Amino acid sequence: MTSTPPLNDAVRAALEAAVRVPSPHNTQPWRFETGRDGVEVFLDRQRVLDVVDPDGREARLACGAAIFNLRLTLAVTGWASEVSLLPDRCLPDHLATVRLTWRHQPGARERELARAIGHRRSNRRPFTERPVPRSARESLIEAARVEGAELALLEHPGDLDAVAALVRRAERVQSEDPDFQAELRAWTVNGGPRDDGVPLLAGGPRPAPGSLLTPRQYDAHAPERPYEGEVLVGVLGSGTDTPLAHLRSGLALQRVLLTGTTLGLSASFLAQPVELPDTRAALRGLLGGRTHPQTVLRFGYGFSAPATRRRPVDAVTRPRESL
Repeated sequence: MTSTPPLNDAVRAALEAAVRVPSPHNTQPWRFETGRDGVEVFLDRQRVLDVVDPDGREARLACGAAIFNLRLTLAVTGWASEVSLLPDRCLPDHLATVRLTWRHQPGARERELARAIGHRRSNRRPFTERPVPRSARESLIEAARVEGAELALLEHPGDLDAVAALVRRAERVQSEDPDFQAELRAWTVNGGPRDDGVPLLAGGPRPAPGSLLTPRQYDAHAPERPYEGEVLVGVLGSGTDTPLAHLRSGLALQRVLLTGTTLGLSASFLAQPVELPDTRAALRGLLGGRTHPQTVLRFGYGFSAPATRRRPVDAVTRPRESL
């Protein structure tokens, strides 16, 4: 039996969790509208990166991750929900309707993943040399599969070297692109009261010579440190490359990240090769052409990383207009 849900409690908690997901350059490209029985999720076009993400693919990944946190947090506050992705083909930026349905008794796994929301960080710092065990690897793969995506872990040295070469190639192209560099600087925060962008302190050190794989660098003057040699890299991919696939991949991405957090793993993005058409095509070829790569992730055991700021829920939410 259904009953009127307490939107002020359940929905606000869900929105507080939704804004905690990662997004490219911490742009936070989402906005929400609340109604009597749920939440509408929209892409905020003003926060889609013109240079690095011109078609909004990475922004939709981020919004898909936000939808996952919405759904999960509603579940642990006692409400099941129905999620309709891209509910209006005439409004492509209307990404989802999340409607509360009936009372729900959350399970232990839901509670565990929900607790991880506040602890998840993008850790751009060097990891330790401790290898990720097989059981944890299988849990990450399963997390992606549950949401209809594929996480391909690069466990052969040749594949890892090939991806490292693609990361360096994309990094070089982007470093020589003045428009990309201007956009990066615009979203790099050097002090001040901003609630978006990537703070210099969260950007990580510069890689010492010989480092195999490192996240994107935000501070050209950061101290130099060697990164780990034992690195686990996963490519999250989808069977198609449509806006719907991007959203579903975002759901999978967040489940993977939260699963890693519950296992004590750190993660960061190696998005450079999926941001350029030629390196993304090469990456797809490396995976046998069976999947469209949506993002590349680096996993390992690291020390704590600082949280980055988020815009308040009230700044990204408004009541839904009557239809």
